[in-house]
Amino acid sequence: MSAEQPTLPPVRLPADAELARDALAAPLLARAVRLARWAGPETRVGTGGELVDEQLPDAVDVLDLLVTTDGEDAEAVEEAVEEAEILAGDAWRLAVDTGLVEVEDGADDDTPGGAAPGENLALITAGSPQDVLGLWLDGFDAVFADAVAPVLDDLDAIVGENGEIDFESLEWDPEAEAEFLEGVLGNLYLLTVSEGGAGEGPVPLPALAASMVVPDDMGEPTDDVLEQVSDAMMRLDEQFRLLEPLGLVEYQPVDEALMAEEGEEPAPPVDDEDVTRYGMVRLTPLGLYGVRARMLEAGVDAPAVGDLAEKGADALLGGIAGYPESAARAETAGWLAGRDAVTAARELLHAARGADAGSPLRRLHCQQALSLVGAEAEPAVREVLDDAELGGLARVWLAERGAADVPAPPESMIFWLAIDTIAAQLDADGDLQELQELIEGLTGRHSGFFEAAWRVEHPATAEVLEAMGRLHRDKTAAKEARKSAFKARSRQGS
Repeated sequence: MSAEQPTLPPVRLPADAELARDALAAPLLARAVRLARWAGPETRVGTGGELVDEQLPDAVDVLDLLVTTDGEDAEAVEEAVEEAEILAGDAWRLAVDTGLVEVEDGADDDTPGGAAPGENLALITAGSPQDVLGLWLDGFDAVFADAVAPVLDDLDAIVGENGEIDFESLEWDPEAEAEFLEGVLGNLYLLTVSEGGAGEGPVPLPALAASMVVPDDMGEPTDDVLEQVSDAMMRLDEQFRLLEPLGLVEYQPVDEALMAEEGEEPAPPVDDEDVTRYGMVRLTPLGLYGVRARMLEAGVDAPAVGDLAEKGADALLGGIAGYPESAARAETAGWLAGRDAVTAARELLHAARGADAGSPLRRLHCQQALSLVGAEAEPAVREVLDDAELGGLARVWLAERGAADVPAPPESMIFWLAIDTIAAQLDADGDLQELQELIEGLTGRHSGFFEAAWRVEHPATAEVLEAMGRLHRDKTAAKEARKSAFKARSRQGS
């Protein structure tokens, strides 16, 4: 009976123009743009396109990154300069990776290359919101690659005799690292878009790390698993620090007081009373956009509210089958916007017909969609009063609006609508108590319900009666439902 449902709940995203503004305001991209505008004939870069050391102070000045006072000691000033040059270097690298800057190789290894503004710089002011977002996604790819790269604390120790880095000595698996971070971002995305999940609130870093490390069927985590969670947290702490300047996440880092001393393992996250000290992270709207884009590229079904606005009524009713109620309502309202009421109602009613497994839920969503159309839809609704599948729905809709001259339904239509309604609610996976109340209300209003119900010519009759037998809280009625289901099965098999 269940209709095919999307892999993930739909996400609600701001308009592209708003997302593009967020992208341009992200500190890392904003700095990259400023450096791209600064780049010129005098700019010198190394063999990898990075700014040579002598250029970093100028880049820091351009970005206004260094703020020192006369009262600071020399060591503090030196640390501030080093941090500012790292930020400038990161921004320059992003400018190169996204085509905001074009670099030219030097004549030889000893001659620095040059740089100039790249073609993509024009997109910042003259491009569409989609152009800007495309540029930001390129930046996301670049920063993601940096985040999963190995941490090179002692570069000299891993450089071979040929001058190349010995990656095997790092025990670094690039595919596994990328898969892990993709999984973390995917879990964070799911927690954000799911009803009853984190929503717009932050997620504790220990919970996010545990979602990737602790097996689903494990009760109390072992010490070894807790150690793995701690290791994952420390790695994620580094990665989210890299991702935050691009506007992907809002991140509260792990409290440095909890960091392990050199040679020691970090303490496991056991302080439930102050979990925020172990790091808190949330995806921004721009982050939701970016993670969804990567999911779609990987072939994941990750819908967004608004995807169905330009499609037909059949795509709408089928597409929202697995949506939470609020998202389905928002998607339907967007689909109806700008459409003629009568034409839209006719399209919805036509798409709701059928005897396939998903048809009861389509009719339920059709009825809900018609409630948003308003009284203007009445001519289209009256056209289906004699329709075996839609006549009951039409009568309910008209009666709710106090319409005159609504014909009484034949008994067969009453019971068909009852079976169809329960079948739809079973597919919708709604609140169990509400479903029980619906079942008990229907059987209470119609004496001899089960004696008549097994004869209903509906493809879901037997399944619905079996479900009523499981869910009805009155033992006598539940037994009658099971007997009725057996009769329906026998009739279908004859």
